[in-house]
Amino acid sequence: MSSFALLLVIIAAFCHAGWNLLAKKACGGTAFIWIFATLSTVLYFPLALWVMVVEKPLIGTYQIALILGSAVLHSVYFILLDKGYRFGDLSVIYPLARGTGPLLSVITAIFLLGEQPTVMALTGAVFIGIGILVITGNPFGKKEKSARQSILYALFCGAAIAGYTVVDKVAVSAYLIPPLLMDWSTNVGRVILLTPYSLKNWDKVKEQWSAHKKEAIGVAILSPLAYILVLTAMVFSPVSYIAPAREVSILIGAILGAKLLSESDCKIRLAGAGVMLLGLVALAVG
Repeated sequence: MSSFALLLVIIAAFCHAGWNLLAKKACGGTAFIWIFATLSTVLYFPLALWVMVVEKPLIGTYQIALILGSAVLHSVYFILLDKGYRFGDLSVIYPLARGTGPLLSVITAIFLLGEQPTVMALTGAVFIGIGILVITGNPFGKKEKSARQSILYALFCGAAIAGYTVVDKVAVSAYLIPPLLMDWSTNVGRVILLTPYSLKNWDKVKEQWSAHKKEAIGVAILSPLAYILVLTAMVFSPVSYIAPAREVSILIGAILGAKLLSESDCKIRLAGAGVMLLGLVALAVG
């Protein structure tokens, strides 16, 4: 993986952890998701229009199918993530969800996309996985029903991450959809998918806008920016490198959860994040 790709991924990690902190604070459900998706669509429309005019990308049947598939997977991801945050800590749910995703992404990229990561890169991915286990401890040993529910949501969320990561990799590298346009299009798709619910529950939408306006605007800006940077890196780097490397955001998320939300086990979770950084270095060298 090139230094430029690594830089993009690290910047994206800060943006990603930041919007997850805001989403954790809001925990606003589907109404909140629709609000920030709509805001993202509006805010990034000028840039998407500029990309369409300047680059004139081909948008045919296959490209539309990939965009629709990504929109569905992203919608599922955001809904599951929100449910996980309602019951669990940011510094637990975030690492578990983000850790499951790259593991499945690497496996999928190897067997479906034919990518062949080096031994060093695979070792880095293993270190990242070990770090995730240190951060989360034994999640299934928790006795509280709500804690177990949040873990299940996080695991399914990770599967959704793996799904849209591979779909989007194919979209931007094989079918040459510009990264910014790809992310904007999936946002449009998510708005369309969630609009029937939002119209039916308009009181919830107004309530969320009134209570979490700042959080919604923050997520609307940071969430697309983080993923656009990742998609840009994917254009010239393999998924099996990018997917694990971007999980350095887990270190940032663990710090934010411990310091800003006063969550427990700070030292253990930061130690696990340190192991993940070793994995990141191995990925970069590999």
